[in-house]
Amino acid sequence: MVITYFGKSYFKLTLGDLTIAINPPSKESKAFAKVPRFGADIALITTRTIDSAGVDTVALGDKEPFVIDGPGNYEVRELLINGASSTVMIDKKEHINTVYGFELDGIKIAFMGLIDDDKKLSAEAKEIAGNADMLFMPVGGALDLDPAKAYKIATSFDVNVIVPYEYDAAGLKQFLKEGGQDKNEFQDKATLKRKDLDGKEGYILLLEAQG
Repeated sequence: MVITYFGKSYFKLTLGDLTIAINPPSKESKAFAKVPRFGADIALITTRTIDSAGVDTVALGDKEPFVIDGPGNYEVRELLINGASSTVMIDKKEHINTVYGFELDGIKIAFMGLIDDDKKLSAEAKEIAGNADMLFMPVGGALDLDPAKAYKIATSFDVNVIVPYEYDAAGLKQFLKEGGQDKNEFQDKATLKRKDLDGKEGYILLLEAQG
């Protein structure tokens, strides 16, 4: 599995000929100097905002993504995806946020979307996170979420690897300091197999935003 990060909460996950886009921004997003374009088989949308619900930017050539943008159980390309509900405040407005869980190349993944408080997570959302090997977790950024609280939420689920996103430099520095991992280095992208997670406990994987 190859993980590429583009900034905000936008990721691309690839395994063989399968491409998953998570929270692609719309063409109108001002958060990206240039919105990255590629063709995806599946698009997961956690929160319907201009910066995270641009399905048109991951339709390219003969690839038109199957769009999942809310809670439920889905099966696409033999991949089982579970979505569970929560809510989040963005710009003083409440939004529905969906936490997604799925297994890719033997790695159980939980993508938390845009959360600002674990008390808003449904029991199902907490179960998805609790069963994960790898947790994608926001640190702050546009969210009213303190990095120390973000770290506490992430580590409460006892995962092998944490992938942070939605942060500024100061927030990420604090997040790393909470975990005693100030020396972790950025990677352009991550290529992982299940065995690479063995022996890790709450390791913070840093990905440099591409594009």
